[in-house]
Amino acid sequence: MTSKVQAACTTTAGTETSAGYSILILTYNEAINIQRCLDSVRECDDVVVLDSFSTDGTVACIQERAVRLFQRKFDTFAGQRNWAIDTVSFKHQWVLHLDADECMTPTLHQELLTVVSRDEKSAYLLANKLMFMGRWIRHASMYPYYQARFLRLGESRFVQAGHGQTLDHATRGTGTLKEPYLHYNFSKGITDWLSRHNRYSSDEAHRIASHRMPLRKALVDAIRGITRQDRQQARKRLADSLPAKPLWRFLFLYFVRMGFLDGGPGFHYCLLMATYDYLIALKSRELQAQTSG
Repeated sequence: MTSKVQAACTTTAGTETSAGYSILILTYNEAINIQRCLDSVRECDDVVVLDSFSTDGTVACIQERAVRLFQRKFDTFAGQRNWAIDTVSFKHQWVLHLDADECMTPTLHQELLTVVSRDEKSAYLLANKLMFMGRWIRHASMYPYYQARFLRLGESRFVQAGHGQTLDHATRGTGTLKEPYLHYNFSKGITDWLSRHNRYSSDEAHRIASHRMPLRKALVDAIRGITRQDRQQARKRLADSLPAKPLWRFLFLYFVRMGFLDGGPGFHYCLLMATYDYLIALKSRELQAQTSG
């Protein structure tokens, strides 16, 4: 086990020593999740954890494993990932980016090895299978919803978008993987989820306020955007402009996306997402009133 803190991490991205890929896992107080996550990536020979100075035993759990540990104060998700890209000496040129409440699957591992061997793009989009109340929320979670998570060093980076990150650029373009990863977004309980999404809703309200786009342009981009990610972001901006969005969000997820097929967990998930949108709408209105006043 190699444990290092920020001050000691001064190396730059290394040179690939064998066919394969590295994994970067972000953590902060993830003792309840990190064991499951690390168990799922045992097939990878280079696992790096970037911890934001956890206080709950996360570091002790990591130190029991043959992984490398770095620590850096959290600023943003994009900031953490880009810092690792610039600073950590990864064994391989390809890096899979995970959070502690996410897990690999054997089929995804095999697909990643295939992508590495072909080396055709600079970044790849992955979907996630959201797990809630012991069930995969296949319909209400908008599956498959893609995010850039597999990047080649030196050819792609992240930029912060709302409470999360999106792809900043990809020199040779982006591809899309077939296999998803697992996401246990509610693993710490509903109270923790509500607390996090209260913070996230503030970030989203600021994103909406600072990235307003004419409705016509958003509609064109949603249909004709160059990349899948461009189209997803445009559709998100269109949804932001809907009146009574929380109500429409519930109706859309539960009936149009057939969230009712996800059973009781699907119903509760749709209500939670509508609540999240309600917080965003209220905070956006508050910001707008402050600006106009």
